[in-house]
Amino acid sequence: MLTPTQPTKLPRDGYLPDEAIVALYFDRSEEAIAACQVKYGKTCHTIAYNILHSDEDAEECVNDTWIRAWNAIPPEKPARLGAWLSTVTRRLALTRYEKRTAAKRYGGMETSLEELSECLSDPEGDSPLETVAIRDCLQRFLRTLSEEDRTVFTLRYFACMSNEDVGKACGLRESAVVMR
Repeated sequence: MLTPTQPTKLPRDGYLPDEAIVALYFDRSEEAIAACQVKYGKTCHTIAYNILHSDEDAEECVNDTWIRAWNAIPPEKPARLGAWLSTVTRRLALTRYEKRTAAKRYGGMETSLEELSECLSDPEGDSPLETVAIRDCLQRFLRTLSEEDRTVFTLRYFACMSNEDVGKACGLRESAVVMR
């Protein structure tokens, strides 16, 4: 187990390893938040922005993510810190989006949600067992896809990127993204 008092050799990318960041959280060092901001801030901001289409709202979601991480670690010890932080950010952004759109319709997420509406049930009515079954089904489905198709699906429906942005990220034409 790494502790902040031990020198940590940084990898080539210059970021602290996730284990070291989690160790900082366990030591209640505020450096953990700074390390998360450096390593995962841009990714979390992108996820929130793709849902909310507002830099200010996205920034607030990212800041709330760091607060959630501070309050949850410990006792939680995420095995994949980046995925854990991305999920927290996405949930916060979706909650903010739902509150903002409760009184009015807002462009952005509707297209992605409409595309999936025939496949998904109402999450408010799902029991924990139904949620696990949906997750397992989705994981089985994703394993049947090529790596490129999995990336397209994840960027489109998890990161809520537009077809155009997914195409740019994957080196595909927008029409190819739509077809996949």
